[in-house]
Amino acid sequence: MALALAETANPAPKILDLGAGTGLFSGMVLQKYPHAQLTLMDLSEKMLEGARQRFRQFDNVHYVVGDYSSFAFSESYDIVVSSLSIHHLTHLAKQQLFATIHRLLLDGGIFVNADQVAGRTPQSDIYYRQRWLKSINESGLSQEAIDAAVERRKVDINAKLEDQLIWMEQAGFRDVDCMYKYLDFAVFFGRK
Repeated sequence: MALALAETANPAPKILDLGAGTGLFSGMVLQKYPHAQLTLMDLSEKMLEGARQRFRQFDNVHYVVGDYSSFAFSESYDIVVSSLSIHHLTHLAKQQLFATIHRLLLDGGIFVNADQVAGRTPQSDIYYRQRWLKSINESGLSQEAIDAAVERRKVDINAKLEDQLIWMEQAGFRDVDCMYKYLDFAVFFGRK
């Protein structure tokens, strides 16, 4: 769904991927728009090194090591995407980032965010966690990998879906919606 929503009439769009990691989602976007000017941003040089290996044959991919929640961006983009990253920010930082993303987009540009969300109730969150734990325990992953995933999730700062839709609208986005949701995973969309 996130890939399907990353749409523009520009055959060579400028696209920014926030929290790009090793470039997994960016790789799908680049297949869709092979002539895009793609910028991957992540806090981790090590993660971006994986992206550099993934895109070593491309000269239209650029890398920025930095904190997107406080970075002084100077360019504009047709599309801004993020996948499983923004949930690490505090709720106030999420709101500020949505305003920054809105400012970075060209008129008509779009923002697609595939991320974790909090449940509407504490019981929902308990259910989401039970389902996630069952799934990873049945995945065939090593116990070490499972333990690492459980540890990583302890620092998540998931926000409720409804709150994030409101924050996007407050930032100036229109056509804001949750286009997909499965348990505590959602895909958000907004247009400038």
